[in-house]
Amino acid sequence: MKHFNKAMVGLDFSKMDDILVQKVANLTELLGIEKLYFIHVAKDLSVPEELREKYPDLVVPTDETLKAEINALIRSHDFPKNTDIEVIVEEGKPMETVLRWAKIKDTDVLIMGRKEELEGSGSLAKTMAHRAPCSVLFFTEKSPVKTPKKLLVPMDFSDHSVMTLAFADRLAGEIGAEVLGMHVYTIPLGYYKTGKSHAEFDMIMKDLAIKDYKKFLQKHKLPEYNCLFLLKEEGNEGRFIIKVAKENQADMILMGSRGRSASAAVLLGSIAEKLVNVNNEVPTLIFKKKGENMSFLDALMRI
Repeated sequence: MKHFNKAMVGLDFSKMDDILVQKVANLTELLGIEKLYFIHVAKDLSVPEELREKYPDLVVPTDETLKAEINALIRSHDFPKNTDIEVIVEEGKPMETVLRWAKIKDTDVLIMGRKEELEGSGSLAKTMAHRAPCSVLFFTEKSPVKTPKKLLVPMDFSDHSVMTLAFADRLAGEIGAEVLGMHVYTIPLGYYKTGKSHAEFDMIMKDLAIKDYKKFLQKHKLPEYNCLFLLKEEGNEGRFIIKVAKENQADMILMGSRGRSASAAVLLGSIAEKLVNVNNEVPTLIFKKKGENMSFLDALMRI
């Protein structure tokens, strides 16, 4: 997928909303978004009877009041005039409600904010990445509002990597963004039984990875971009990717998800999962094949 025609943005009425809306406005045209849904899910819009009796002047925000506030926030930012915008305010469980609406609206990408210092655990955003039936884009709290000029693309040379590199190639052509690939390889545990040293086997595995990259590009008729071939370091692979992104001054990480079926979720591949869980520094777009596993959403729709 090279464009995202329909996008859904999750808002939580925190200070992050203004940051998120500003960044979405900045990249709406570049992402190819034609229809934009802003959604807020309130756990409970009602006020207990006892509280209303004690405080009769208490004003309870209705869904229309909340919609008006969101629309005012949207109007304060410069969205492309041809973008169709709709605001959704619902009451219920945030995750289930957002995912249900993502299916109803046939959303191509779900956009969430990742907080670094602002209040909030970020657990909902991480859960959305795991279970969304579409791609997920995270804008981080402190990243600048700008058009990305350098993209880091971690790849495993799977079909998901094809989507990611094709999208990066479009940005390279349209805005001159620099694309930097990244492939992490490992050395087999029993390498020493071959009589080769660790350094020698490192070179063997790196050469194999380079050959696989060239075969991958040739098979899918993709242009060749500079690619880092890195031996896996000890520790969390997600933190390793963030470290490489920051060392190379990447503005955004583009990564394919390797979805797999489970009883109640659309899960990420292990490395994408680790990246989502720890990353609140570098804006990240996780590509999923749309509707790859709809069992969880189908179950929600029957509730």
